[in-house]
Parts: sequence; structure tokens; C-alpha cells
Amino acid sequence: MFDVLRDIIRRNRAGERVAIPSVCSAQPDVLKASLAMAQRLDRHVVIEATSNQVNQDGGYTGMTPAGFVSFVNGLADAEGVDRERIVFGGDHLGPQAWRAKDANSAMAKADVMVRDYVAAGFSKIHLDCSEGCAGEPSQSDDEVTAARSARLAKICCDTRDDLLFVVGTEVPPPGGARVDEHGEIPPTSPSAARKTLAAHDTAFGDMADKIGGLVVQPGVEFSPTAVHALPMERDPHLLDALEDHPHVCLEAHSTDYQDPAVYPRLAELGFAFQKVGPALTFAYREALYALDQLRPSKGALQATMEEVMGADPTHWKGHYSGDDHALFAQRHFGLADRIRYYWPLPDALSAVQDLLAELDSSIPDALLRTAFDQIVLDRAEGLQGGQARRLIHAQIECALAPYFFEETA
Repeated sequence: MFDVLRDIIRRNRAGERVAIPSVCSAQPDVLKASLAMAQRLDRHVVIEATSNQVNQDGGYTGMTPAGFVSFVNGLADAEGVDRERIVFGGDHLGPQAWRAKDANSAMAKADVMVRDYVAAGFSKIHLDCSEGCAGEPSQSDDEVTAARSARLAKICCDTRDDLLFVVGTEVPPPGGARVDEHGEIPPTSPSAARKTLAAHDTAFGDMADKIGGLVVQPGVEFSPTAVHALPMERDPHLLDALEDHPHVCLEAHSTDYQDPAVYPRLAELGFAFQKVGPALTFAYREALYALDQLRPSKGALQATMEEVMGADPTHWKGHYSGDDHALFAQRHFGLADRIRYYWPLPDALSAVQDLLAELDSSIPDALLRTAFDQIVLDRAEGLQGGQARRLIHAQIECALAPYFFEETA
């Protein structure tokens, strides 16, 4: 898997329009659809877990790194997908999940986490120590970030050697990404990118040749209610920061919901690693809510999800704003898709099972066309399984398909 990533980087840096999608999700249907699509297209796909999502304490999914790998491999086996297509990636691995603690305590937890990730079979390791811990500034400078990341990299390399590290971060500040006077997201400057990479080179020392990716902001982002589109004609010249690093590519985060033409353009700009997550669980929710409108007990699933989110607002309250009407719309339809945290809860799982059981017979085409776009219906025709499952996976595939754009030299 290490070689797969290196080959993508080599080809991209040689001028080919190539990239590999990184699916950051633990939602079973999202993963099944992503894996099955990669199999049909004869492509590789990165499946990523974040430090908050999966860690030695279980994260919010309840899974350890080894448990996550076993979970994904089990889904692949069930879908008839070759395990060799899967590259496992760890995202934002560092002290974030424990940053309420002092730095020593948080980093000690991060030490254990990265060791567990690498031992479990993760080979693409994004090290991110950019957020401060208790008593520190909210954002650390390049030197502190790089030194802490190098500490974690040493633990990774002592555990296993066939690794590729991604460094840097471009997480929006609290309240959302800042825009310029034209309403666009300012890209990272080449000088700032070069400085970040140089700091990590110095701190990593002999491990610097294992750095294969640098996270920077190309100018894409989304908020709960809006998508900031990539200015297609703009070249932020971020490849200039890599001119002395032919083995390094750029990584783009928050690429969800962009126009399909954006992804090959990002590849042309050097972004060989392209991440997606909320757009896929958003598509999963879209399909479920569409089916929810076609059942005899119309809207029962949405009503249950409103109760579940109202009973525990932890995952959405600090992320959405506005009056009651606006909050309701964002809870259910917001692009940030904070509803994804609630699907694993028992009441939500039961409600989804009830929905699928109520739709166990075929829905007439005329009725389907009132809830699903024709492109989804056409794609569902070529998939396996029952009608509802095919529609759900087709909706997810429509969101993921642009990331599997046709590669050209």
C-alpha cells in the first residue's frame, strides 16, 4: 500500500493528472459503496480514520485502530472487494482528542495512539500537532508542531518502516473559514507552505524522506449552508513550495460538494491526495430521507432523528446558528452533516431498520422519480442488492464519482 501512494505521487509530480480519493468515514453504507465502486473501476481508495473517531480509547465510534481495520476489511470481504485495493490512512493524528489536558499528558496519549494505528496496518499517517493543549495558544507555531510531529513519527517508524507521512494542516478556525474581499477562501501562500515543510524536514531528520504529503489550502471549503468553490483559473503556485521535494505531493481537505471539474483541476495543481467525508454521509442521509417520503408512514425517520438530536445536542449545538427554523434546517440538511454522529445510536439504527422493512417491496418507477434524480435511478440499476440498498448506494456513489475522474498523462 505504501508503494501505491508513492506511485500516485511520482506520477502526479511528473505532470500526470492523477489523484487518489481519501474517504474519511466510518458509516457502513458509505464504506460499502466506496469500496464496491473502487473494485468496479479497478482503482485504489484510501479509507481514513480520524483521531477523534478511532483511537485506543474507542473514539466516538467505539473502535480502536485494529478494530477499524477489521471492520473495514470485513465490509470489503462481504462486498467481494479485494483488500489490496484499500490503503488505510490516519487523519489528524496528534493530541487533539486530549487537548483539554496539559501537553505532556495529551502527547503521551498520542504516543500510544500512533503506535496502535501503525501496528494495525495504517500506512498513510497524517501527523497534526498544530492545536495547542491546556494552557497553550489555540494554534501552535511551525516549530512546536513539527517537533511534536517528529516525536510521533519516531514512534511510528520504530513500530513499522513502510510508512508515508503527511504533515501540515488547514483546519478552519472556530466559526468557519475566513474569506477574502471577493468572498473566496484565500489559498495558503507558497512561502507559508515552504516554511511548514522546512520545519518538518528539520525536525524529522533522517525520517524526512518518509514525508510524502503536505496539507495546504487550495481555496476550497464549505460551511453548514454554503460551498466555497475553487476559482478554476487561479493557480496559487503551491507546487513552488515543493520544488526541492520531488517525492512530496499536496493534500486537499474539505473538498466536499465541489463541482466535478474541480477534482482533476486540483490534481493539475499538485493535489494527489483529495479528501472527502461529509458529502458522502450527506448523500446517505439524502437517500434515507427520500425513501422516508415514499413509505406509508411518511416522515417517520426524520421525526425520530429530530428527537435523537434534540435529546443530545452535543454534536451540533456549537456548530450551527440562527433561529429555531434555521437550526432545524441545519440539523437535518446542513452541509456540515453533523447528523452523521447520530446514525450509530440505537434509536436511529432501529428507525433505519424500520424504514427498510417497510419498503421491502418494489417501489414503482413513477413514484421513485418524485424523490430521486434520474442519475441516481440509472446508477442504481447497475448495482447489486435490494431496491432500497441500491438506491442508497447509488446516491453515495454519485457524490464520490467525481473523485474517480479519468486519469490522463
